[in-house]
Amino acid sequence: MKSYRRCLSIAGSDPSGGAGLQADLKTFSALGCYGMTAVVAVVDENTVGVTGVHPVPVDFVTGQIRSCLDDIGADAIKIGMLHSAELILAVRDTLREYPVGDIVLDPVMVATSGDPLLREDAIATLRDELIPHARIITPNIPEAEILLGRSLSANYELPEAARQLSQGGKVSVFLKAGHLDGDSLTDIVYDAETDTIHRMESPRIDTVNTHGTGCTLSSAITSYLALRHPLPEACRLAKDYISAAIRDGAGYLIGHGHGPVNHFHSLWPKKTF
Repeated sequence: MKSYRRCLSIAGSDPSGGAGLQADLKTFSALGCYGMTAVVAVVDENTVGVTGVHPVPVDFVTGQIRSCLDDIGADAIKIGMLHSAELILAVRDTLREYPVGDIVLDPVMVATSGDPLLREDAIATLRDELIPHARIITPNIPEAEILLGRSLSANYELPEAARQLSQGGKVSVFLKAGHLDGDSLTDIVYDAETDTIHRMESPRIDTVNTHGTGCTLSSAITSYLALRHPLPEACRLAKDYISAAIRDGAGYLIGHGHGPVNHFHSLWPKKTF
């Protein structure tokens, strides 16, 4: 019998389909993995903004995680929005019970629209209690600034910032440069396992369709790790995937705000509707 490469996403939902669990499932599927989800919150949002967050009870979240891992298991796990310190600790303690080493943590704090998704009192818990258990984290510039407690204004600062985010060389870091100015993007990957810096370059794409880019990148890394790619290669492949998804998604008009990327850019037939 054949077997799937299995990915579990622990995150919040997005009813408009561009971010959160929905984006994760689309990415897992597009990259050839079997996707599962543990819903931590039902988020009322669309391309314009977040209207509300309805948390799922913590014990129900951990129950979902155990249901997936006890029965199906996982080759890699992606963690997205965790809105409270209590939930962060519960997820950490639950995952300790299972031998899954490929954990990708997207430290989601603010939505693309600018709406907050993480309680301020939970930031220290995320940094000190959960990040050390991840294999790699994927902060953007605002999230990195919050975790570091200082501002970042230029690309030359990013390699040192990534090293500082690595918990003393224990956790790898994919530091996304999209919030910096410039015609091109140079994301920084610090591989803590080899103490090396990798620069991931791509042209900047002029589009408002950037809803869910962080969720999509982190779930792409998760997929490629589940497919047994080495960490730097998983990051490079994920970077190529999200760049193509943004580039193809730029040609669509959907919603009245920040539209989504095209997760299935390599699978859908090229048509003009």
